[in-house]
Amino acid sequence: MSHFPRFQDGNREHNQALVAPLQEIADAHGASLAQLAIAWVAAQGEDIVPVVGARRTPQVESLVGSADVRLTSEDLARIEQLVPAGAVRGDRNPTPFMGRLDSER
Repeated sequence: MSHFPRFQDGNREHNQALVAPLQEIADAHGASLAQLAIAWVAAQGEDIVPVVGARRTPQVESLVGSADVRLTSEDLARIEQLVPAGAVRGDRNPTPFMGRLDSER
């Protein structure tokens, strides 16, 4: 079982159900879900820059393609409708790590 709350106790199934309808939007742009997600982050404002990690060259090459995904205001509204703020279940990280995320270094 995963140590990450988003993948435990029914959270994974719930969160996968949120993601599934996004595939239609990704397909309409000839993009992967990962590319759609990065494009969505980039569309959140001029002061927002997606930071993406990848372990392999093909992953980097694929994710670079997100720069070519241009989301319309209709796309952004549909994404917000499909996955409204707070809809994801489970913390991003295990509880012991959550307290360290916002602490001063």
